[in-house]
Amino acid sequence: MRALRPSQLVPPARYIGGRRLALATSFIPRQIARRLHSSIASSSSSLPKPPFALARRHISGSASSGSAAKSGKFKASTPTERYEELVATGVLRDDAHQRTIVKTLQGLHDRLKGYKQAEVPDPEEHLQSSKGFFSWLPFGNKSNAQEIPPISEDIPKGLYLYGDVGTGKSMLMDLFYDTLPSNITAKRRIHFHQFMIEAHKRAHFYKSKTHKPSGIVMMMSSSALSSSSSSSSASASSSSGASAGEESDAIEAVAREMARNHSVLCFDEFQVTDIADAMILRGLLERMLAYGVVMVMTSNRHPDELYKNGIQRQSFLPCIDLLKSQFSVTDLNSGTDYRKVPRALSKVYFSPLNDANTREFEKLFEAMTSTNPHDPVVENRPLKIWGRTLHVPQSTQKVARFTFDELCGRPRSAADYIEICNNFTTIFVDSVPKMGLNQRDLARRFITFIDAAYESKTKLLASSEVPILQIFSGDAGKAKPTADQMRALMDDLGLTMDDIGGSPIFTGDEELFAFARVISRLTEMGSRQYAETASTAGEAPPEY
Repeated sequence: MRALRPSQLVPPARYIGGRRLALATSFIPRQIARRLHSSIASSSSSLPKPPFALARRHISGSASSGSAAKSGKFKASTPTERYEELVATGVLRDDAHQRTIVKTLQGLHDRLKGYKQAEVPDPEEHLQSSKGFFSWLPFGNKSNAQEIPPISEDIPKGLYLYGDVGTGKSMLMDLFYDTLPSNITAKRRIHFHQFMIEAHKRAHFYKSKTHKPSGIVMMMSSSALSSSSSSSSASASSSSGASAGEESDAIEAVAREMARNHSVLCFDEFQVTDIADAMILRGLLERMLAYGVVMVMTSNRHPDELYKNGIQRQSFLPCIDLLKSQFSVTDLNSGTDYRKVPRALSKVYFSPLNDANTREFEKLFEAMTSTNPHDPVVENRPLKIWGRTLHVPQSTQKVARFTFDELCGRPRSAADYIEICNNFTTIFVDSVPKMGLNQRDLARRFITFIDAAYESKTKLLASSEVPILQIFSGDAGKAKPTADQMRALMDDLGLTMDDIGGSPIFTGDEELFAFARVISRLTEMGSRQYAETASTAGEAPPEY
C-alpha cells in the first residue's frame, strides 16, 4: 500500500470549465491531477451507483445479495441458476462441495413444482370437539387429541442442513428461499427461536379456550392425572397447570394454524436449549408434516447432538428420530470457512440509522474482526503521528471503527487521516449525519478523510442518516438554484439532483470541485470494482 504525505492533499482546481472539469496542475501534483481528471471525467459511464436500496433478509421474507445490487432483482429462478449467477458476478467463489449442496436444494425445488398442499382442518373445529363436559375428566382426554394423522409419502421430504459457523448455511438458505417455485405462495422464513416463541404464545391462547373449570380440576386426583399424562407432557404442562389433554389439544391447534398459513417453512438456526421447547417440538413438527408443511432448517448441530445433556433428554429422543427419518440430513462441513474467503461486499453503505441497519452494520464489523483469535478487537489503540498520540476507538491490526464524531467532530489534520488509512485496510464509520451550512467544517474533514482513504485504497463501510451521496445536501427548505457549472458537473458524474439530495452546502468553485470529487469517490468506493482492487488483508465478509 502506498503511503501518502500530507503535502499530497493540496487544494484542487479553482475553476470548473464547460462539460469537463479542468484541473489546475499548479495546485495538484501532475500524477494525482491525471488520476482525478480521469476518475471524474469517466464516472458517468464506468462507475455503478452504490446499492443504497439493497435489502437484507428479514425474519419473514426473502433475502437479496450479490447482483441484486446492480439490477434490483435476480433473473435466476432455481437454486442452481442462482448459484451460477453469484459465481459469475464474483459474489461467491466456485466450490465443489457447495455445488453438491446446491444440487440437493435443486432436487427439493423440483419436487415442489406443482406441489399442492391438502386442505388443513380448522383449529377452532378441533377445539370445539374438545369442550364437552366429559372431555374435562381424566378418562375423557383419549379422543382425537392424541391422534396424529399419518405423514403422506406424496409430501416432498424436507431438508436439515447442519454445519459449523462459516459453512454457508444462511447463503444456501437464501438460494433456496429466494427461488421457490411460483406455485409456493404460502411461505415463510423465520429464525427458529422466534418461531418457538410464537408457538408457545399460540398454544397458551388455545389452552385458555379449553382450560378446565377449577372445580373439576380439584376433583381430579393426582393419581388420575399421573395415569393420563405421559412423562413428557406432564413436564411441559406442570408449570401452566394444563393437563396432558389440554397440552395436546393446544399443539394440535397450533399445528393446524401454522399449516393453514404456510406450505413451506424455512428455519434459520434450528437449536433446542429449553425444556419447554423440547417437550412440545416432536408433536408440533409431526403434526405440521402430517398437514403437508415442507420444512427446511439450518443448524450448527447434527440431530443426534440436539439438546445434549438437557433435562429429561430421554423424552426428546423421539423428536430426534423424527428429524432423521422425515428430513434429508445434510452435512455442510467441508473444511472451508466461507466467511474467510475474500469476496466483494454486496453492501457497504447503510441508511437510514434504524435498528435493522444498525444490527447489520454491527454484524458486518463482528464478522470482519472475528477471523483471527490472535488479533482481537482492541479499544483505544494508540497511533503515533508527528509526536502526538491518536487513539483509535475500536480496531484490530487491519480493521478500525470510528463514530463520525470521533473521526470528524474534533480537529484533525490531513496527516491524521493519512496515518489512519495507512494503518488499516478497512475502516467503519458509524452515524454519518446530514450536514448543513453549520457543519461545513465537519464536511471538509470528512472529504479530507475520503481523499486519504481513496488514495490508500482503504475500504470504507459507513452508516448514515441519509443515503451517503446526500449527506452534503443541507436543509431541504433552503434549496437554491443550481449553478450552470454544477449542472454540467452532475451530468459528467451521471447523477441527478435526487441522487445528491438537492443543492450541496458548498458554494465556491474550489468547494464545488471538492464536492464533485468526493461524490465520485464515494460512488466508486461503493462498487465491486473498488472492492476487488482494494487490499483484502484481514477481511472476512459475513455469512449471508
